[in-house]
Parts: sequence; structure tokens; C-alpha cells
Amino acid sequence: MSAATHASLLSVRGIEAYYGSIQALNGIALEVRTGEIVTLIGANGAGKSTLLMTICGEPRAQGGRILFEGRDITDLPTHDIARLGIAHVPEGRRIFPRMTVLENLQIGALVADVGYFEDDLDYVFALFPILGERRSQRGGTLSGGEQQMLAIARALMSRPRLLLLDEPSLGLAPLVVHRIFEVIGEINRERAMTIFLVEQNAYHALRLADRGYVMANGEIRMEGTGQELMADADIRAAYLEGGTG
Repeated sequence: MSAATHASLLSVRGIEAYYGSIQALNGIALEVRTGEIVTLIGANGAGKSTLLMTICGEPRAQGGRILFEGRDITDLPTHDIARLGIAHVPEGRRIFPRMTVLENLQIGALVADVGYFEDDLDYVFALFPILGERRSQRGGTLSGGEQQMLAIARALMSRPRLLLLDEPSLGLAPLVVHRIFEVIGEINRERAMTIFLVEQNAYHALRLADRGYVMANGEIRMEGTGQELMADADIRAAYLEGGTG
């Protein structure tokens, strides 16, 4: 876990977003500081994934502002947001199934300096050795856990300053979940990478996080350090009791 004493990297200020006439986000305000791991927990349908997508410009925020390093990115196109150093690993992985592992990683590197490519490739293969072994294999033939590793590795190839992770443990076997959370901690420590993590596995997420937020019905209902939220009786009853898997 990082020291998390740095300035704000991402500032979300009163964000509102809609799907048609349905309001998905209602005045969301939160902050992610440089070097932190910040987690967002909440039930299905709370609006967590919508928030990450709104940060990336799709759907477009219809109220409030999103600042990245003090720059207003609320109305920027998604590709320009990516070039600023924000990488999004969406729920469900969304790799390119017909492309090989290596081709997926090359796509991830398109917004990065080409001079770093080989070093970054070595780095992600060291994090996930199975990807190195299967670099010529089509992404769609990988297991669910391997596809999640590829999705994270593809994002890392863009050399992001902010990594948005949406439900990285969803549907994976416990051993794979353990490795995914290990890697999240490693890239935060070793590369001082700032991470905003949306996760239903509240135990793992809060244990790893510097700070956390709790979302319900499109609103932030609680915030605190990871340890504070883990110790809260209401959070324990709603999200933690019954398993630490």
C-alpha cells in the first residue's frame, strides 16, 4: 500500500450521468491522489461501472466536472483522455478475441512511446508469465483468468498514470483472484501507479486500498480509509460477512 500523501490526480466533482431518461449518477464527488489505490464498492447496479466509463467520456457527463491533474477532461473525446495517461480495464475484459496475445498488447501500446515497447513487454510477461508462453495464441482461446491478465497487461502497455480497473476478479477462480490482487499491489508499489479499483470483492479491495468509497443508487454514501471501512459495522454486514475469498 502506498503512502498516498501526494496531490490530487483525479477529481470528480458533482458528476451526473444518464442512460436515456434514467439517472445513473447523481452528484458523484470523489478524489484519487497520485500514488494511491482507491476502491469503489457497492451492490450491482449502484453505478460503479458507469462512473468509470463516464471518466473515460462514454457516456458523457451531463453535469459536474472531471479533472485530471487539474485539467478539465469532462468534454474530451475518449481517445484524447487515453493519450493523457488514463487506461480503462472494463468489466468483462473485452480483449480482441481474434487477435493474438501479442497483437492485443501491441494495440495497448499504440498511445505509448514506441521506444518503451520491448521493456514494457518484458514487464507484463514477468507479471503474467502465462501470457509470454501464449503470446502467439488467439485471445479468445485463453481461459477467463488468462483473458483478465491480458486485459490488465494491455492497459499497462499504454504506460498509464491512472489505471481504472472494473471488477477484475469477477467470475475467476480463487487462486487467480489472489494473483490479480497481488499484481495490483505490485504495480502500485513498483511503478508508483495510481489505481482506481471498482470491485465487488470488498474484502480484497478494502484490504488493498489506501482509501475507499461506498456507492448506492448512483450516490456516494460513505468514504474512509480501507481499514476504516472494513471496521465499519454497516459495511461488514452489507459487503464483508460470509467470506473473504
